[in-house]
Amino acid sequence: MKNTHSSLVILKSTLGRLPSYYCYIEDRVAAGDEYVSSAQIAASLSINPVQVRKDLASISSAPGRPKLGFKAAQLFSDIKAYLGYDHYDEAVLVGVGALGHVLLNYGGFANYGLQIVAGFDVKPREKTVGGKMVMPMTKIEAYLGRMHTKIGIIAVPAREAQKVADLLVKNGVEAIWNFAPTTLSVPENILVKNENLAASFAVLAVEHNRRR
Repeated sequence: MKNTHSSLVILKSTLGRLPSYYCYIEDRVAAGDEYVSSAQIAASLSINPVQVRKDLASISSAPGRPKLGFKAAQLFSDIKAYLGYDHYDEAVLVGVGALGHVLLNYGGFANYGLQIVAGFDVKPREKTVGGKMVMPMTKIEAYLGRMHTKIGIIAVPAREAQKVADLLVKNGVEAIWNFAPTTLSVPENILVKNENLAASFAVLAVEHNRRR
């Protein structure tokens, strides 16, 4: 992945907040705002304004102006370039069940530089979902060998996830977005981002119960 800020090294915690800033600033640019301030972003997202100011200073190509803030369009462009949203990364999805259908049908990934190009399943029930080809697992090795796709999305049951991860890594995938509720064992050079939906809901439920 290449962008104009590739030489920057920022904290992982800052990286986790940048997509939220991106969405907020996108709305402000669409509304015609010329400037956006760290105080505005902090108030909207309920984040400490000092933290927001530090985050923006680490990514912005131009300093903010007193009482005005950052030029909204430029800051939006800076964050977009750093996150790689200004180009597409292609991904394959494995597991075309209920969750897989949702992911294949979701068109919003394109706004964030991701394009799911194909789905694979042990027993495909449809030939296409969301305009993407759905193929049997027997064809995934040939597909990856031909297309050299470097990102894989796993949406299979936990018991099958490790086997799928091993297959993806064996065939050149370098980054995995894992929706299976299990921990994957992969080589150190392979990036893994886990999305445990059950765990996320558990946190939400506990916080909600505490407020009652």
